[in-house]
Amino acid sequence: MNTPAPLRKRFALTATVLAVIALSVGGTISMVGLSANASTAPTAAAAGAPVDVAEVVQRQIIDWQSYSGRIEAVDRVEVRPLVGGTLTAVHFKDGALVKKGDVLFTIDPRPYEAEVARAEAQLAGAEARAGYTASDLARGQRLLGDNAIAKRDFEEKQNASREASANVAAARAALRAARLNLEYTRITAPVSGRISRAEVTVGNVVNPGAANAPLTTLVSVAKVYASFDVDEQSFLKYVNPARAAGTTVPVELGLANEDGYSRKGRVGSVDNRLDTASGTIRVRAIFDNADGQLVPGLYARVRLGGGEPHQAVLIDEKALGTDQDKRFVMVADKDNKANYRQVVVGAGHDGLVVIEKGLQPGERIVVNGLQRIRPGDAITPTVVPMQTQAATAAPAAAAGKA
Repeated sequence: MNTPAPLRKRFALTATVLAVIALSVGGTISMVGLSANASTAPTAAAAGAPVDVAEVVQRQIIDWQSYSGRIEAVDRVEVRPLVGGTLTAVHFKDGALVKKGDVLFTIDPRPYEAEVARAEAQLAGAEARAGYTASDLARGQRLLGDNAIAKRDFEEKQNASREASANVAAARAALRAARLNLEYTRITAPVSGRISRAEVTVGNVVNPGAANAPLTTLVSVAKVYASFDVDEQSFLKYVNPARAAGTTVPVELGLANEDGYSRKGRVGSVDNRLDTASGTIRVRAIFDNADGQLVPGLYARVRLGGGEPHQAVLIDEKALGTDQDKRFVMVADKDNKANYRQVVVGAGHDGLVVIEKGLQPGERIVVNGLQRIRPGDAITPTVVPMQTQAATAAPAAAAGKA
């Protein structure tokens, strides 16, 4: 069937209009998509790597120098017998705390008791002889006054009296020695402290002398020494001026299982010469040890303070990067971009490190995420406090106990 011409023209016009409308809608959608992409592109480009930043802090500190040392006992005694004999008793438990004067060992006292009795008898005989010769001398003096005795006889009586007096003194000395030997059969603690194990058991015969092995050893525990070697520069800068001025040099100590320095002490003594081979001088610091935790021989981390308190710039050690032989930090500027900054690092202080040059108090530096950025990169900072090792160790310790 044939379609009329006017109707065909109407269908063609309608199709053309629909095509134009479709093209317009498609173009509009495309423009909207391009506009949306264009508007989000700057936002994606502006977003930087997420990092933690903290403000550089300034505090008043004392310069500390760190050293390694060993704990030593103030008093260390090798307990040895002063008389020989059979060991009859051990009066302590291995590793126990003892007080000065406590009985540690007993040696069979019977031979020494007999010796005391013999010395007492000899003293009594000497005193009797001395009494007789004294009265005989008095008679001789009266007879000499009457010229009834020869001069020689009188001198013999006088000499016999003097000899008897000397024998009395010798007998008294022998008795004191016998009593002292009897006292030595009870071996007592010369100082208060912690005793080691008994090296000789009951029934063994012991003898005096340094060539023989000691019965046990005893160390004091109320106070201990920490001995360490100080380099020449630190000695001249801190220790020597304090000694000359009569002031106390502060010392702090930490054990191998501790993060910080839990105990405070003072310099007790300094050696009388510098070791030219090592360039160091031996220093001994003294610490209280009321809890008995400082055992002689333990490794000790010691730090020595010196100089007057002064202001210093400090940062977390995690913020430091290494560039060959240089140390650097990334400083966050006001536009949140990372800037490379070389710094000069000083000594550590309470978990932070001193920055001697390169930073000012209040500047923001990257403390976490340093490996994700490069100089000039944009960053997305999260402000956190400048943490110390002591602050971070406390929650960890609490969690470990829980």
